[in-house]
Amino acid sequence: MLVLYLQLLLAHILGDFVFQPSKWVKSKNKKKYKSPYLYWHIAVHAIALIVTLQFSLKYWLGILVIVFTHYFIDVAKMYLVKKLNFRWLFLWDQLAHLFVIALVVCFYEDCIINFSMLYSTKILAFLVAVLLVTVVASIVMKVIISKWELESNSNKKSLEDAGKYIGILERLFIFIFIITNNWEGIGFLLAAKSVFRFGDLSKADDRKLTEYILIGTLLSFGLAILVGLAYNYVVCLEF
Repeated sequence: MLVLYLQLLLAHILGDFVFQPSKWVKSKNKKKYKSPYLYWHIAVHAIALIVTLQFSLKYWLGILVIVFTHYFIDVAKMYLVKKLNFRWLFLWDQLAHLFVIALVVCFYEDCIINFSMLYSTKILAFLVAVLLVTVVASIVMKVIISKWELESNSNKKSLEDAGKYIGILERLFIFIFIITNNWEGIGFLLAAKSVFRFGDLSKADDRKLTEYILIGTLLSFGLAILVGLAYNYVVCLEF
């Protein structure tokens, strides 16, 4: 089952990303179903599927299903591109393709989904930990740091919510480093952040900005480390 899914996934990656030039995408968005590149794109997908499945006639029906559904999903995306957020549309487009691939795999192979695994201690602890280091930690840090928030810290040249997402990614990396027992990665991350933050610190007129950044960094790292250690402790208790 896994081999078949990987074969179909490889074909999807080749067709949707590797062998689809940006010129094709622009033409499809402009001309919709009238664009000749849409049909070139579908043909590339068909060829990729045939090659990755080693020219096996056993999967002819699955190939047809994937090719035709890919066409209709792409056409729907073209008409929705100006009405919906592009990032969300891209996500739902890819999820739809992957869902079709999963259905095709289940058609050819015995797919047994054990939903009880989702309620295991390890999975539940992982989900709780991820929410803690992302959503919860962001709110906790905002509440704590609001005491020292600097007026000059709101730089119009900065990307919108960039600091928030940088903090979330930073804590996720730290959490992953801890649960995979790669503590040295935290030191590398801290060093990299220090290098990028050096410009802000060197331009500061006083100690306030430096202290503000240090408080935020230590809080972010500290919360992620605590969550990572707590997750490891819960998992160890289970086993």
